[in-house]
Amino acid sequence: MTALVIAEHDNATLKGATLNTVTAALACGGEVHVLVAGFNAGAAAKAASQVAGVAKVLHSEGEYFAHGLAENIAAQVLAIASNYSHILFPATASGKNIAPRVAAKLDVAQISDISKVDAPDTFERPIYAGNAIATVQSTDATRVITVRTTGFDPAAATGGSAAVETITAVADSGKSSFMGSEIAKNDRPELTAAKIIVSGGRALGSAEKFTEVITPLADKLGAAMGASRAAVDAGYAPNDWQVGQTGKIVAPQLYIACGISGAIQHLAGMKDSKVIVAINKDEEAPIFSVADYGLVADLFVAVPELVKAL
Repeated sequence: MTALVIAEHDNATLKGATLNTVTAALACGGEVHVLVAGFNAGAAAKAASQVAGVAKVLHSEGEYFAHGLAENIAAQVLAIASNYSHILFPATASGKNIAPRVAAKLDVAQISDISKVDAPDTFERPIYAGNAIATVQSTDATRVITVRTTGFDPAAATGGSAAVETITAVADSGKSSFMGSEIAKNDRPELTAAKIIVSGGRALGSAEKFTEVITPLADKLGAAMGASRAAVDAGYAPNDWQVGQTGKIVAPQLYIACGISGAIQHLAGMKDSKVIVAINKDEEAPIFSVADYGLVADLFVAVPELVKAL
């Protein structure tokens, strides 16, 4: 058995989710190969070759791969799919865009959002917002899998010495083209990769209070900033800060929830955090059921005091 990991990268560096996916691939047994399809992506391919546990890197070059368009990446994966028993993608926006196309073309059932590998053909995945774990067994010849990155430790980015093999790129599908992007620049760590996250909820009452109360604490801790869906829907925080079932799934070393009640959808996105601290004036708030440390207090008093203490 050989597993293929589809690398997520920016043509220069690998994204962290790829390392977690390599760990999942190693758990499937057999060799692990990594596909780096990009444009001027030699640096990303070299980085992939240094990941511990990777046996081979397949490097495919084409200008139409530059922005990771799903139609073209899927075509490249399909061109080599017959060589692999497992094809794994990170369960990110990109992976969720490409994997279903590959599964459909191979006429196999996609296995989504796995959090554990029990055997080469058996996997665990959360359902019902993480309140139950389904064990899924697949008899397909090729298993197309998306990996919940918070369920697997990242593979070491150094220590490997895999060979880099240049493969023939498929032709541009012509089905889509990249028109442009609007990327919010942020000096803070990326939310899904941050070791510390400070999140705010609807209790903050306004975008101004969100900035006034949450930002100083995040600055002190060098943390990423997150928000509940209620806070995002109310306009207190931007969409890309949303943590939860319909937002981003995170598992930092430290998660501080300020004024977040702990609706089941939010808990699904952060309950795997190593240490959870909750600050809420409602002692019956569901967030306290998953918190390692809970403070029943007015966040407008407690958070500034915490900032002063730091």
